[in-house]
Amino acid sequence: METSGLASMTDAARIRWNALGDTTRKPPVVLLHGGPGLPDYLGDVAPLVAGLAPVYRYDQRGTGGSAWQGRHTFARHVRDLAELLDVWRAPQAVLIGHSYGADLALRFCLAHRERVAAVLLMCGPMTEEGRPGYRAERDRRTSPAQQERLHELEALTRRTEDQEAELLTLHWFTDHADPERGRLWAAQAARRRRPVNWAMNRELGAEGRKDPLSRRLNELRACLPAATELLGGVADPRPVSALESVARGLGVRLTRIEGAGHEPWLEQPDVLGAHLRRFVRDAVGG
Repeated sequence: METSGLASMTDAARIRWNALGDTTRKPPVVLLHGGPGLPDYLGDVAPLVAGLAPVYRYDQRGTGGSAWQGRHTFARHVRDLAELLDVWRAPQAVLIGHSYGADLALRFCLAHRERVAAVLLMCGPMTEEGRPGYRAERDRRTSPAQQERLHELEALTRRTEDQEAELLTLHWFTDHADPERGRLWAAQAARRRRPVNWAMNRELGAEGRKDPLSRRLNELRACLPAATELLGGVADPRPVSALESVARGLGVRLTRIEGAGHEPWLEQPDVLGAHLRRFVRDAVGG
């Protein structure tokens, strides 16, 4: 069973959401997509656990079907999730955040610990300590010609649709363990995850650098639910060592998926599905 709707926020913004499964069951799972600045792309992940609990997804404000203009802040995005839970009549939820969505999940826990039944951080959060290793590994996976072309595209004040797709493909193809399939997946994503809200990306990126989660691990450890885990692809260019550091700081379990990069549902769907089902089953008592 699939349902969808537009939810009105207290500031009159409207958020497009989608649900898969029996929405009368509680607590639901909420998938938080990454970016920031991308529309939701976790449609392939929802069916992996929809038989255990209803799974909600939504386009964060300013992306996809959630058209909006304004300044982006973590506080407003955290408030959006709280208001969506009210719309869905969900006192609590199991949060699964991917990439930047893991950052959003943690910031939601800081503000609304009572509303989080469990949280799984998938391929995130990205810490400041992990950024140099990420950039170095991306460069290693990119040829000099590709790096030069990427810089050319980034320098353009305006890009055509084809140039934007090429830029995103060059940014994303290194995310995968398999370089050949990675180029195909990145090219497909570059056409589908559009348009990118670059202003949102800049604004939330700047706020994250001013208030990094790595400095709030003690605060997070005190407010996270007992069912908190991290999961990462071993072949993700974002170093697994950074996730290991976060896991140690939070005192939680980290699962490493071999043969998978930043989007493990593409390269290891069976392995990822088994981990997600075990986690959700434990969280909802199914």
